[in-house]
Amino acid sequence: MHHKSLIKKMLALVIVATSAVSASGQTLNLTLDECIRIALNDNPSIIVADMEIQRVDYSKKEVLGQLFPQVNFTANYSRTLAKQTMVMMDQSFKVGTDNQHSVGFQGSLPIIVPSLWKSIKLSDNQILQNIENARASRLSLINQVKNAYYALLLARDSKRVIEANHNTALYTAGVFQKQYEIGVASEYDMTRARVAATTLEPSILDAENSIAALKLQLKVLMGMDVNIDIEPMETLDDFKRTMYENTLTMDTTLTNNTNLRQLDLQTEYMEQALHVQKMSWYPTLTGTINYMWNSMSNGSPFKNFNWNPYSQAALSLSWNLFSGGQRYYKQKEAEIAVREMQWQRENLSRSLSSQVQTQINNIKSNLKQIESNAASVALAEKSDQIMQESFQLGVGTFLQIQDTQNALLGARLSYYQAIYNLLVSQSDLELLLGNAPLNQYGVTIPDNNNTQK
Repeated sequence: MHHKSLIKKMLALVIVATSAVSASGQTLNLTLDECIRIALNDNPSIIVADMEIQRVDYSKKEVLGQLFPQVNFTANYSRTLAKQTMVMMDQSFKVGTDNQHSVGFQGSLPIIVPSLWKSIKLSDNQILQNIENARASRLSLINQVKNAYYALLLARDSKRVIEANHNTALYTAGVFQKQYEIGVASEYDMTRARVAATTLEPSILDAENSIAALKLQLKVLMGMDVNIDIEPMETLDDFKRTMYENTLTMDTTLTNNTNLRQLDLQTEYMEQALHVQKMSWYPTLTGTINYMWNSMSNGSPFKNFNWNPYSQAALSLSWNLFSGGQRYYKQKEAEIAVREMQWQRENLSRSLSSQVQTQINNIKSNLKQIESNAASVALAEKSDQIMQESFQLGVGTFLQIQDTQNALLGARLSYYQAIYNLLVSQSDLELLLGNAPLNQYGVTIPDNNNTQK
């Protein structure tokens, strides 16, 4: 409880800081973990999932209430419009009174109700299903925030690479302009250099638009005011330091896969529903007790009261011996539904295992691609450095410089794209396995493993 309170206070401070930043017009710098914590606290889908847990808990308490005595207060009044006539020995006379009052208490208590007892377990299972749904919502949100954050980092790094290339192109175009003015360079080289520089400007604008759109998407996922400006505090290279360790230590079993856990809980629910259906074959026993006061009078209904108490206790046994085969066929229907769920689980398990293997293969491929692209970047930087030195000595042509700059641009963009692909693959695999470290973000979800078969 103290830990939860501390987390809430920290999140409240983040929200207050966010409001202060919004008011001052400054930029809020966030790490990936901070983005995830804010999203898990403020995203509406998470709030709704938690409310569903509370709602089903109230539903369970409603079912439990049926096991307790039910007490009702009743009051009745009837007015005789025409009294009954009795005939005895050829003589007739009226019987009864004008007014009949009745007030009192009626109580009932279920003593033996097997189907109701089993229904309580159904409510327990529904709570566990909603808890798992809440966990699934959090896992999905973490995946969405991570992928949006990684995409934002890719857009920022891509923009930075393109801007660096654009600055180099502008410098080259300026040099050719000066060389052309003194008659050293041709007009063709000068024009091509200027075109090469201006060609990159639309790419910079596209990158800026992508950054703005990705920031908006990230703020929506975090449930944050869209007018607040945010900036990530990390780069793709920062995640490169830990991605190898994360890949080696990742648990690839499907124990925590939320789809399997939800299916197991649904299967358990169907089994409990089958038990409830079987309980319909058993008798039920209910106890009742009444304590009433009656009054009968003639004339005005508001006077001449003559109250007489009476009480009654009873046991009621009910046993449905025959219902046209309805219970039998409902039970068979429930048994088939349970077998269907078992086959669905086997099929889902195979499909998920295949998806896990595919993601692992993608991660291995991305790791190799990163190493290959890193080597390509090193070679491209060395080639560009040589060409720049040659260009400064006046021996480099425009086509040679353009080729080296394009090669360097492509190598750097491919390098960052490979890192992004790896991080997204790891995030998707984490979602598939259901092993995101929720406790690290201050989230405590009850473990449902004990309920699964």
